[in-house]
Amino acid sequence: MPPKLQHANAQSPKTLASTDRQIFISSQFHTMLRFPTFLVQSPNPSRSFIEEFPMRFTTRLILPALLAIASSAPAMFAQGGNTAEIQQKLTSEFSLTKTTDDRSDIVNAGAVLVLHKDGLLMYSSPTATPPMNTYRDGRIQQSVAGNYFRGLGGMMRHGGGDTSELQNIPQRKFVAGEKFWITGINIQQDGVVLTVYSDPFNDVRYYGQLKFPFPKNSPPPTDAMLRTVEEVISVAPSEDANNKGGGSDAAPPQSGPAPASAPAPAMAPIPPPPPPSDQPPAQPKTIALGQSKTDVVTALGQPGKDIVLGKKEILVYPDMKVTFVDGKVTDVE
Repeated sequence: MPPKLQHANAQSPKTLASTDRQIFISSQFHTMLRFPTFLVQSPNPSRSFIEEFPMRFTTRLILPALLAIASSAPAMFAQGGNTAEIQQKLTSEFSLTKTTDDRSDIVNAGAVLVLHKDGLLMYSSPTATPPMNTYRDGRIQQSVAGNYFRGLGGMMRHGGGDTSELQNIPQRKFVAGEKFWITGINIQQDGVVLTVYSDPFNDVRYYGQLKFPFPKNSPPPTDAMLRTVEEVISVAPSEDANNKGGGSDAAPPQSGPAPASAPAPAMAPIPPPPPPSDQPPAQPKTIALGQSKTDVVTALGQPGKDIVLGKKEILVYPDMKVTFVDGKVTDVE
């Protein structure tokens, strides 16, 4: 019996099974490219993909995201309350100073601050953008590149200018023991930023910013934040108020009216003069020539001195001298 001829396109059952599997995998791959599989495969065959997609998108993606936001909401509110408490504590600890709009002078002076660390960089007050200092690892640090681009951004915001000026900004580094004011306290997402302002040095005032980063970008307890700030600055003692800002020609302290001095004690009343006596005034004591020494002593009292010169004797009184010869008054001076 002659063998049966097979069609040229005929395939064995094994080949057909392999081909069907390739077609299935290819179709699934294209489906995955179009949409995620968990969104495409609908458990309800009676509903179309268009009908099922919004619901599955909401329950599989939107709902978990909303739950995540809701679970983190208490922490977000706690963080906001913490930063508000830090702001209030720092503002009460370091009363702010108000300057004129161009930062050329002080309108209302606040607390005088003393610096405890070296290397706080400030620019001259007319500079559009102050330099940023960062307190980290117990040191005040600056980023040269960061401050350059901060200045460049400030220059662009103010209408541009010569960028070479950014390399010639009048600046000064303050060291421990010098004094200045705080004109602003800003709580940012990752730390506290203080704006500081100095007294004139050779007729130039300076200002800058000092940042205290939050550990791990999370606000610490208020007391811990205050301790960190006080590692760098603290309120100057009251006896140092006459040396505000540390400048060589610092302005005299602005103080309120001097307290009223205590009233002087009232004078004791002057007693009235005694009433006139009814008795006549005593007659003045007198002596006469020829009187004896006994008469004179009886009238004038004992003399201050008694000088005897032979027959001559002189009695000396505060306002007169009486001379006796042979015991009788012969002269009165």
